[in-house]
This record gives sequence, C-alpha cells and structure tokens, in this order.
Amino acid sequence: MNRARRLARDAAEAAEVRAYETHPDVVALRIERVRRQVDWMCWSGIVLGLAFTMTNVQGFAAGGAVAWSLPWLAAWVLDPTVSLVLLAILRAEQVTARYQVETGPWVRRAKWFTLAATYVMNTWTSFAAGSVAAIVLHSVPPLVVFVAAEAITDLRDKLTLAVAAAHREAVHVNAPVHEPVQAGRKRFADYLNAARAAWSPGVEVTPAWVRRVTGCSRGLSPRLARALAAEVAR
Repeated sequence: MNRARRLARDAAEAAEVRAYETHPDVVALRIERVRRQVDWMCWSGIVLGLAFTMTNVQGFAAGGAVAWSLPWLAAWVLDPTVSLVLLAILRAEQVTARYQVETGPWVRRAKWFTLAATYVMNTWTSFAAGSVAAIVLHSVPPLVVFVAAEAITDLRDKLTLAVAAAHREAVHVNAPVHEPVQAGRKRFADYLNAARAAWSPGVEVTPAWVRRVTGCSRGLSPRLARALAAEVAR
C-alpha cells in the first residue's frame, strides 16, 4: 500500500513536471534562447567577415596613395559606409522576420548591392593580378557574409514558425498528460459537467471526490475540484 502511494505521488509529480516542461511559454522561452544564440553567432561571423574585408577595400580605394595622405585616409571610409548600410538592413530584417512582416523588393536589392559591392572591391586587385590563391582568400569572407546575411533572415522566420508550432504541439501534448488517452476522450468541460451534476449541498468538493464521481485522472482532479468549488462558493 505504501509503495502504491509512493508510485501515485511519483506519477503526480512527473505529470506536473511534464506539464510545465511542455507548457507553451516554457517551450517559447527555450526557442528564444536558441534564437539569441543563433543571432549572436551569425552577427559575430558577419562582423568579423566585414572587418576582414576592410583592409582590402581600403587598399583598392587608396590605390597608390601615400600612407596617411588625405586620399589614403578617405579610403578607410568606403568599406564602413557600405558595411553600415548592410548591417542596418540586417538589423531591420531581424525585427520584420520575427513578426513575419514582408519587406519590399528594394530591401533585398539594397542588401545584395552592398554585398556585391563589398565582394567586387575586395577581390578586384586579386583578379587583376591573376592570383588564384588571392582570389580564393579574398572571396571567402564576402561570400560567407553574403550566405550568412541570407540565412539569418530565413532562420529567424523559421524560428518564429517554430514557436507557433511548439505552442500547438504543447497544447496537444498537455491534454493527454491530465486525461487518459482513449477513444472519444472527454474534455475538461465534460468532466466538470459530470461533477456538477453529482454535487449536492453539503458535499465537500475534494480531488478524491471528483475522481470518484467522474472517473477522471489524478492529475486532472485538482483542477476540476478548484473549478467546481469556485462555482459552489459563488
């Protein structure tokens, strides 16, 4: 008998833990943590890639200008100008993708133009010199930035869909946690109606009484008892 009580307590505790673990808010919080990790890693890769291309773009813009001369100093402004526009677009897409708001065609054109400009300025000298190794070296960072810029937007959109899908699944999973799975499974309202019909003045509404008159599960009976007790009190 003691073992049966222990098992009953363990079952009730496991049902409660599972209910919280599959709660839509808990699931959404976990996905939000993954979203933050994905954002951090993608943004780190994009910023590092753009930082790598800065010196190559500066050399392309400066040409043969003397170091620390005005043209040489002005050449350092070119890459940040393009990169800031790209980062602004990606930052805006971070919000629009989160709420699944579709942006206009000019947003994608601006993003592709800035990425293409960065690639051309970063590899022009290597193509002119005909050095395959230099072309590969200076092509990888801009292409990684390009792929990451496209992927991060799609990932944010899919993570938003994952939150919605997890919510639907959590709602579906939570129902059988509290109720036995069977053909024509009763809903909460059905059990409550049965308990309401069985109650009479003077009867104390407890989870044990609710289980006895409705045949509901141990995990569902406290909720039913609270709901019926509130009705009785009113």
